[in-house]
Amino acid sequence: MTESAREGIDITRILDAPRKQVFEAWTTPEHFAPWYGGDAEVPLDRVSMDVRPGGAWSLVIVVPGTEMPFHGVYREVVAPERLVFTLKDATAPADIEGETVTVTLTDRGDKTTEMVFRQRGGNLTAEQYAAAEDGWEAFFDALVNRLAAI
Repeated sequence: MTESAREGIDITRILDAPRKQVFEAWTTPEHFAPWYGGDAEVPLDRVSMDVRPGGAWSLVIVVPGTEMPFHGVYREVVAPERLVFTLKDATAPADIEGETVTVTLTDRGDKTTEMVFRQRGGNLTAEQYAAAEDGWEAFFDALVNRLAAI
């Protein structure tokens, strides 16, 4: 696949935590805020999560001098194994659903979890997908640290 044909992001991580704990890190504001955004701050009072099909989520990443709001809608919630939700930032046109994120969690039987992350939508350029992938990788590094702390 050439970079210009890029249509999304695929990341797989093996996490040193039980699947239920990883699912909670994705679906509970007090566990989600510390890792989403990587090193940036996500104030807990700026996170809202109605984790059910059709429920909305939103948060604001705060970096010095700017705020970056993100929001979307949960499409599928199968605890503790699968989440599907839409993702938009402030630059996304109002008339699009945004990107679709799918997170699949597989229990590996040894208190580790395989997390398969997929983002699709075709709303970003190849360069934007590359930057978003770098961002997600940093977020997932922070997720590893968060899981070790809880």
